[in-house]
Amino acid sequence: MSVERVLNIFDNNSRFEKNITFRHTLSAKVGTYAEFPPSLPTKLRELLINKGITQLYSHQEQAFKASKEGNDVVVVTPTASGKTLCYNLPVITTLVEQEEARALYLFPTKALAQDQVAELMSWSEQLGGKLKTYTYDGDTPGNARIAIRSAGSIVVTNPDMLHSGILPHHTKWMRLFENLKYVVIDELHIYRGVFGSHVANVLRRLERVFNFYGSNPQFICTSATIANPQEHGEALLGRPVKIIAENGAPSGKKEIVFYNPPVVNKPLGIRRSSLLEAEAVAHEVIKADLPTIVFTRSRLDTEVLVSYLRKSFHKLGDPETIRAYRGGYLPKQRREIEKSLRVGNVKGVVSTNALELGIDIGSLQAAVLTGYPGTIASTWQQLGRAGRRNETSLAILIANSSPLNQFVIQNPDYFLKQGVEFARINPNNLYILVSHLKCAAFELPFVQGERFGDFVPDEILNYLCEEMILRKVDKRWYWMGENYPATEISLRSASTENFAIIDTTHGQTKVIGEVDRFSAAMLVHEGAIYIHESNQYHIDKLDWERQKAYARQVKVDYYTDANLAVELKVLDVSDRIKSPQVNLNWGEVMVVAKTHMYKKIKFHTHENLGWGNISVPEQEMHTTAYWFSIPQENSVSYERDVLQSALLGIAHLFGNIASLELMCEPSDLGVTAQIRSPFTGEPTVYIYEKYPGGVGFSERLYAAHNNLVERALSILHNCPCPTGCPSCVGPAKK
Repeated sequence: MSVERVLNIFDNNSRFEKNITFRHTLSAKVGTYAEFPPSLPTKLRELLINKGITQLYSHQEQAFKASKEGNDVVVVTPTASGKTLCYNLPVITTLVEQEEARALYLFPTKALAQDQVAELMSWSEQLGGKLKTYTYDGDTPGNARIAIRSAGSIVVTNPDMLHSGILPHHTKWMRLFENLKYVVIDELHIYRGVFGSHVANVLRRLERVFNFYGSNPQFICTSATIANPQEHGEALLGRPVKIIAENGAPSGKKEIVFYNPPVVNKPLGIRRSSLLEAEAVAHEVIKADLPTIVFTRSRLDTEVLVSYLRKSFHKLGDPETIRAYRGGYLPKQRREIEKSLRVGNVKGVVSTNALELGIDIGSLQAAVLTGYPGTIASTWQQLGRAGRRNETSLAILIANSSPLNQFVIQNPDYFLKQGVEFARINPNNLYILVSHLKCAAFELPFVQGERFGDFVPDEILNYLCEEMILRKVDKRWYWMGENYPATEISLRSASTENFAIIDTTHGQTKVIGEVDRFSAAMLVHEGAIYIHESNQYHIDKLDWERQKAYARQVKVDYYTDANLAVELKVLDVSDRIKSPQVNLNWGEVMVVAKTHMYKKIKFHTHENLGWGNISVPEQEMHTTAYWFSIPQENSVSYERDVLQSALLGIAHLFGNIASLELMCEPSDLGVTAQIRSPFTGEPTVYIYEKYPGGVGFSERLYAAHNNLVERALSILHNCPCPTGCPSCVGPAKK
């Protein structure tokens, strides 16, 4: 069935039609082409022709030319524009011409790396086996690692493995680093915020290592569209880059639909669950034989929605055509799901943003987004996952009740005209920087006056000497610890530790998944229902010390959702502004997070069936925050209950729009309110950074306070509710 017929079904069914608030058509675009470059090797030219590629897109030809001229290149084009050839052509050309040459490919996820290796291995076969391509990540068997170090023409890995598995052991990789000609970094836009700040330092360490071995490779980077590719590319790499941003790829027509769930409680302004609406919408689209991807905002939402869809398609006799994909699955299961997607055995896949990136998952015609992803760039990435073969495609954004979602759904012009976000990193954040200086000193001694990135870190190295971490001999700093420091530093979260989930059904002990330490308290506490590909497991025991959760398969009609309580203490004030209306501050804080209870939520109706206590240790984090308080003389006239309700509403609203102001991920920030803060003695709202040390968001929010107030007032004035609802100041509902 065609996209047009599916839209007709929606238009003629009042169940859906009344909730469609906006429709927009992106017209098909013809491609701009270029001939093969004369320097392209004959064998490579023949390989492309055999694959049906008789000419290049203009940006592919420009990337090849810029690379052969010796530039470091950043290619910035939309999803499904053939960015892979932008780096594969110059790299493979060099490898064909120089047998000893090596290349290092960095992908942000294992799935992307596996996808690329499969493609490169097929190229190698057609080139006579000259390209020895290997994946080197945490899933690589130990007996294969020695061969990869010595024989790999292209080593495909991720930043985490480069950080902890390659750079600390660079002497074993001498052949790679001595002959390194290219470093390829895919999905550059992913490296922003905390993760990007870490990766920028990993690349500084990489540069020290390859310089030590006498090589100076070129960088070729690709990215989805971001607002500041030049600035971001140069900040990440620490060197000038040439930007190629004119997209020459053709694209099919795309129908974009904004869908706002109906209000089910008008006085409270509560809308129907976006999960339930996504189930209904996705069911219609998949039933119409349009290969579909459904994006959710969390692992729990993914599993709940898969359970719903599988149950509905069970009645049609084909539940196995619906699959889930998310973090926490074991490697073998992820590879099997990816293969099923590529060969077309799956009609619908429900995923977190793990499939937002450019993995080849076959020809999809529809994308359903359950909630606004948090940034315009991510939204376009997810919308772009459908229509990768130039046919007409359908993309549907289903809002939830949060202010951020309602702002976007009610202001489609903002979404279409605002443009994508800036990618921001702060590699010189002291917490992150010191961590990587330790790693760099372990890898190679520092020489006095040596630059690391854009400054000379002698003062910090001297401090590390005082802390007995380094020792200085003849103007050189040497590592003196027993263990190598990279194992204690996670690039993506505050913890490097994962909890294994062990299935004990029928007396077996089989690992079925894993979660990080922070998520363990929320997802695998005792009494939790852990859902894995629509199978339900009751968590009987959580061994916090040994990092294991013991699960037993069950069949129940509910899932669990944990509540997180946050306490915050101010440690130091960096700056403050006092006024009669409001007092503004930003500075260092200690955040104490405690998961204390969970709710049992009935499938489909989402009723609360009860609750239970959670007993896990508190987790502390030293970070930065911005906070504002209402002077006591302005708040004493309000009753305590009224004041507390208003404060919670303000916190909810500001917490949602802060990420919009910063153009960062909503998950980078946390918010809490205190009706009488022990520090200020006044009603206070705190917005804190969810990473040790922070990355500079707090100071920017402090400076942008007036903009936040204007955005908040705009949402309040435009919300039709009489007294406050989830779309403005009420609690967020899924």
